[in-house]
Amino acid sequence: MTDNRIVAASSMKPHYNLAETRTPDGARLSLHEHDGTYCIRLNGQDLMHSMTSSSEVLLGELAADRLATKNPTRVIIGGMGLGYTLKAVIAKAGAKAVIEVAELMTEVVEWNRTHMAKLNGHLLADPRVQVRLGDVVDTIASARPNSYDAILLDVDNGPIPMVRAGNFRLYSPRGLETMKGKLKPGGRLAIWSASPDHTFEARLRAAGFTAQAIPAKLFPTAKRSAYVIYVGDKPALDSEEWVPKTERSKPPRRR
Repeated sequence: MTDNRIVAASSMKPHYNLAETRTPDGARLSLHEHDGTYCIRLNGQDLMHSMTSSSEVLLGELAADRLATKNPTRVIIGGMGLGYTLKAVIAKAGAKAVIEVAELMTEVVEWNRTHMAKLNGHLLADPRVQVRLGDVVDTIASARPNSYDAILLDVDNGPIPMVRAGNFRLYSPRGLETMKGKLKPGGRLAIWSASPDHTFEARLRAAGFTAQAIPAKLFPTAKRSAYVIYVGDKPALDSEEWVPKTERSKPPRRR
């Protein structure tokens, strides 16, 4: 069979609308399947697709490469999606790692466990994985200081929210300060973004991170990078967190 015939045969295969739900803002979130591929759409527009998942994998790899030398580790992934970021983290995480997946939409977790069990949903059964249902903002805020080796966020269109306006709290100066405080010294914050945002990159630096913008492709053989992953590294030794303010203000003791 020629390549053209293969494409034609694939296009003739049915498209299935597997499930639908509503976001807290009232938008329609739906799961679709076609010829073994999966897609989540927001109001009919593709939000994520299993055939163009390279950027989600890269998001996980940017943290996983640093985790390979640390054990035990604790990571939080904001946004379950199609499970590709979780897959990349699990591939490098040690046996004692704790990998939290914070997902606002209960249905997205269930879709992974049922409709997409063979894709990446089976990873949720890994004993190192803990699902946190609810807003990732609240999950991170409730964590103790210096809790995480990595915080990975793919909960929206990036620093300019599209899915949920309230997500801006994550990318605000206050949100970045909060996440920095929850990271261990030397920890990494990685955020998926649909487009470059130089203002946000400057905001990362202002919050005390060593910031960089890493281009991300739709798929491995793509000639151009469609997305950006913003990486912020917390200094390995932050005196503001290791020495309490009350101690810094005290004069030296006399013997």
